[in-house]
Amino acid sequence: MDQATLQFYRGNAEAYAGREITSRQARLTAFLALLPPRASILELGCGAGSDTAEMLARGFNVRATDGSPEMAALASRRLGRTVETLLFHELDEVEAYDGVWANACLLHVPRDELADILRLIRRALKPAGAFFASYKTGDGDGRDALNRYYNYPSPDWLRTTYAEAGQWNSLSIESGEVRGFDDKTAPMLFVVARKGA
Repeated sequence: MDQATLQFYRGNAEAYAGREITSRQARLTAFLALLPPRASILELGCGAGSDTAEMLARGFNVRATDGSPEMAALASRRLGRTVETLLFHELDEVEAYDGVWANACLLHVPRDELADILRLIRRALKPAGAFFASYKTGDGDGRDALNRYYNYPSPDWLRTTYAEAGQWNSLSIESGEVRGFDDKTAPMLFVVARKGA
């Protein structure tokens, strides 16, 4: 992960955790509907743990992780359970999860590393497992006003990059908008993929 971006989240963990985002609730509900009851879910970039809390409340078995030790500690206190510090490239499990939820985190992976990270995520999924990720859309990487790195993909670039990571039974990309930590509205791409059996 880009070190300047990681340092931003490490240094702003408390402020970031203070934000409650409810606009993604419908996307989380739709994702969970793809999974069997009590499914095992890996959450990457869990932030303060609000999505983890919702998944746990619905009876799912969640392994919550974040790349920032400070954010993981905050989420651990909020959830009353351990949240691990995990960088994306450290994921080494094989066919361990029914689903992977990666909301607003893989958008920070350098473009030339994303296919490799997607390959690790695909490997960690069970056959026919579901995978959600969201990205700020654009035509090339760059930094925002807070010096955070973004890969700013287009839909076509994402389709090509996901294909490099392996076979997916299905891949859908929807567009929308979110209001970010910088209080600006940004165009987003929401990707749901199913691993090939």
